[in-house]
Amino acid sequence: MKKIDYLLAGVGGQGTILASRILAGVGLEMGYDVKTAEVHGMAQRGGSVESHVRWGEKVYSPLVEHGRADYLIGFEMLEAARWLAYLNKNSVTLINRFSVPPPLVTLGKAKYPSEKDIENLLLSAGGKVKWLNATEMAEEAGNQAMAGVVLLGALSNLVGGGREIWLGVIKGLVPARFAEMNQKAFLAGAGAGR
Repeated sequence: MKKIDYLLAGVGGQGTILASRILAGVGLEMGYDVKTAEVHGMAQRGGSVESHVRWGEKVYSPLVEHGRADYLIGFEMLEAARWLAYLNKNSVTLINRFSVPPPLVTLGKAKYPSEKDIENLLLSAGGKVKWLNATEMAEEAGNQAMAGVVLLGALSNLVGGGREIWLGVIKGLVPARFAEMNQKAFLAGAGAGR
């Protein structure tokens, strides 16, 4: 079993924590030892949320080390760019084409970087960058808060596990009334992420 390190980055209310729990559940179902760590910050007020998920034969620490992330999943563009130190030449960044301007931008005291600037920054740290319109796809599936599940659908094409495992874990972790919507969002991401 090879080790796989994931870093999920977003802002409060985007489903980052749920996505990390789904990712951890899938790793367990695939037979990996799994460790997770979450940093909520001011998540309830739209602040940064970061989750580390590590899969391996034996995982000793829940935290991904700098330069060791295999996958960076960016729920928000600027949040993805904040985690460059974790990337390497083999990293893959899946990034939601969605922005939540921070207070300084809203007040006109700073400028939100363009998509191209963010992509260039991520590429300078190494690896590949794949953009998805995850928020739009989640909205089409029933609720934009499922953007993280859309991103996981795209990720599933890269890390395997089979649709049945992913969909089963999703069904087990979300309230029953939202299970079908979340599964639809996952399949939309899996279709777009090929």
